[in-house]
Amino acid sequence: MYVKVENLDFKYTSDEEVLYDITFTMNEGEVVAILGSSGSGKSTLLRLLSGLEIPNQGSIVIDEKTLCSAEHFVECERRSVGMVFQDYALFPHMTVAKNIAFGLKGITKEAKSNRVDEMLKLVNMEEKKHVYPHELSGGQQQRIALARALAPSPSILLLDEPFSNLDADLKLKIRQELRLIMKTTQMTAIFVTHDYDDAAEIADRIVYLENGHIVHEEVPKKH
Repeated sequence: MYVKVENLDFKYTSDEEVLYDITFTMNEGEVVAILGSSGSGKSTLLRLLSGLEIPNQGSIVIDEKTLCSAEHFVECERRSVGMVFQDYALFPHMTVAKNIAFGLKGITKEAKSNRVDEMLKLVNMEEKKHVYPHELSGGQQQRIALARALAPSPSILLLDEPFSNLDADLKLKIRQELRLIMKTTQMTAIFVTHDYDDAAEIADRIVYLENGHIVHEEVPKKH
């Protein structure tokens, strides 16, 4: 299995269990939606996968690399994890090109420029290369955030409520684009949402989270 999460527990305080006994696996290139209501623990699970929080118990293995266990913890900056935040979190003082290039380390200037162009083409935003985030619409900002997360070729992509700031019509369009981009890049991805339609449209599999625990899994009917 490409992703293996076993017996993951997490508490913010000693008496407040946020997640318990979270266990699931993923194949490489699979897109999984974590579906649950507000407060179910969805975003906390992403924080554990990205290394922003340390679990109280359990292990996370991605691409045969142990990211955390009882004896071992890899810091977030050393994990090959891409993240798309709910508010996109683009750097306002940087152009689109510089935002996408931000996470590209240890390569030549030419290779960096080529990768930025490749990502802009992937998300169909070549003409916005030199503009700033405030000049983009919400949907365009989301595409750039996606391009920035994909640019370093992460082992896994995590998306936190990626459609929550989009209106209904735009959401339908972006949903379809996102699934196409995921499959084009063969990206292994987890996204959290409270919207079943979002999950069914994009995911290969839906994992239901309630009160910090996985209660059910299903394959959306359209697949």
